[in-house]
Amino acid sequence: MTERFADVAPSGSELTEYDRTHFKLYMRVHDAKEDGADWQEAVLIIFGIDPAKEPERAREVHDSHLARARWMIESGYRHLLDVRRH
Repeated sequence: MTERFADVAPSGSELTEYDRTHFKLYMRVHDAKEDGADWQEAVLIIFGIDPAKEPERAREVHDSHLARARWMIESGYRHLLDVRRH
């Protein structure tokens, strides 16, 4: 994992630069969940965080990015469409 990421993804109702930059990361986390992957395996592969060594951080990173991925899929994508129209 070479991509830089925050331990906690944004949680507001506005699209952020972080969201734009990490959209693919969100989709990877979401796809792993949808495919039934274990969250611990996903966080190790996607973020490079060993949940055995950093259990709290691993869970926080995974869960906050998954929550943001869901927001992007449910409503955040509209912000991307609006930005691209202008």
